[in-house]
This record gives sequence, C-alpha cells and structure tokens, in this order.
Amino acid sequence: MKALTINHQTKAIAEIDIEMKANTVYTFFSSILIDELESMNEHIIYSDANALSEKKKPYFIGEQLIIGDALIFGRIDFNDTDVKIPKEDLAALINYEVSDFYKDVLALLSTTDINLYRTFEVEKNGEKIALNTEWVLYTFNIADDRTKEYFINELQKVLDSGENVEAYMQKMAQLAMNVAG
Repeated sequence: MKALTINHQTKAIAEIDIEMKANTVYTFFSSILIDELESMNEHIIYSDANALSEKKKPYFIGEQLIIGDALIFGRIDFNDTDVKIPKEDLAALINYEVSDFYKDVLALLSTTDINLYRTFEVEKNGEKIALNTEWVLYTFNIADDRTKEYFINELQKVLDSGENVEAYMQKMAQLAMNVAG
C-alpha cells in the first residue's frame, strides 16, 4: 500500500510502499500509542502519541497540529487505502512555522501525560460539545498577547501544584466557548 511519510527532523516527505498488517503502524513508530487524525479529506494521518513527551518538533498540516513524524494513508469509510494526495500537494499544506505560544505551551505539556487529541466535553447553550487540547491551543494562539501570557502562567501554576492538566484544558475550553457567545 502506498503511503506518505513526513520526517519531522529533516522535513522530508517520502512515498513508501508498505504492507499493511495488524501492527504495521505500531511498528512504523516503534510505539503502541498512536494518534489517528482525520483532518485531511479522504486521508488518515497517523502520528506517535509519545512525540510530545519526547519533545519532537511540531508543525502543521493545514491547521492540524502534528508533533513528530507522520504516516499518511488514503481513507475510504474506515479502511486505509493507497494515499491519494501527491507529495507536492502535501508539501504545500505543511507549515513548519510554529508560534512562540505553541512552543512554550508544548514545552510545558511535554512534562505531562496529556494527549492533545483526546476529547472532553464543554457546554454551550445547553448543548455538549466535544473538544480537545489541540483546539484549546489553537484558540488561545489567536488571542491577544495578554491572554496568551495568562494562559501560560495559569498552566504553569497547574503544573507546579500537580493539578489535573486535562481539567485545566477543559476549563480553558469552556472559558473560550463562553467568550464566543
């Protein structure tokens, strides 16, 4: 099966032919903790869930935050297929410019066991909405500098006190939803 890989260190995109078996993705990353991201139309992005704690480099594919290497396949229904996007088109979607806010927050979060993509619920107008830490970071990244500073300072306090980081992210998500009206 044809796949594309992104090497976070060299920024190289390679097309590989890989035999899909039950453990192929786990073997590729040498890890049993894998994130599956469905942010690209008709594709699935696999990444190593340990990449944050290993302080690997972050980047974006479109607006999707990725940390470390990525393995990309096509996706039809729930089945992996040959990758459809050409290397050149994928390269055009990748942005290695990550703001200082992201870098600072990811450095703090690397000392925790948080998963950026695990969902939690917040409420807006009586409706429950599933969000995740990645959404919180995206939302606060577009805030003004004072709000970003507040976010980082409060996160540091949570880490220093040993409080639950995911609960903090859920609280920040709820605040962001409240502000959004």
